[in-house]
Amino acid sequence: MVATQASTRAAGDLAHGSVSACGARHVAIIMDGNGRWAKKRLLPRFAGHKAGVEAVRRTARAAREMGLECLTLYAFSSENWKRPASEIADLMGLLRRFIEADLDELAAEDVQLRVIGNYQALEPALVALIDDAVARTAANGGPILAIALNYGSQDEMVRAVQRIAAQAAAGSIAPDAIDASDVDAALDTADLPPLDLLIRTSGEQRLSNFLLWQAAYAELYFTDTLWPDFDGTALRQALDAFRTRDRRYGGL
Repeated sequence: MVATQASTRAAGDLAHGSVSACGARHVAIIMDGNGRWAKKRLLPRFAGHKAGVEAVRRTARAAREMGLECLTLYAFSSENWKRPASEIADLMGLLRRFIEADLDELAAEDVQLRVIGNYQALEPALVALIDDAVARTAANGGPILAIALNYGSQDEMVRAVQRIAAQAAAGSIAPDAIDASDVDAALDTADLPPLDLLIRTSGEQRLSNFLLWQAAYAELYFTDTLWPDFDGTALRQALDAFRTRDRRYGGL
């Protein structure tokens, strides 16, 4: 397992809000390795994606038990449309079944389900299912499970700039008054806690257009574990590594 320090830790924690007992408020995961997991077992890729859904369940439950305020999962990127149509259909079917099977548990556990990305571009019936699930959990006061669907960070930033430009054109904000807080407020993650830790599984060490703005001072952690094998123990190891980081946010 490889743990890599991306930025550094510290007094800045106070400025970024209180942290949970595990040392972080918001953890995001690039869930990578489903296909390689299946290939190693001489199984079709769908088997890897199905096992990956079980890893989502294990990890989301572990995150709640550890007191995380928010867990964000990269489920389907804006670049994933390049995959075969049959695989995309499988992924959307798994998403549909996850919502239908797990929504009662999420609601009972007081979890808020959020979705970031341009998910409205998905098939209308699936969009309606997502909207209903988000609405059903909107009043919950517990931890947040945010799912990134049809998400690309560059697309998110373009949409944020367009919103700010429209405000400037309408005269509600002066162009020279625009600052980082205005960009934060225009992003899909506007009402989520600041990102503390970004994990990527499967040994790859890149961000793949995920939370580029939000990860500016997040810690990065890379593990060789394939996503279907990820669980509470793996999450705990990542958080243990996170607690050793010295986060100075540009200070001394």
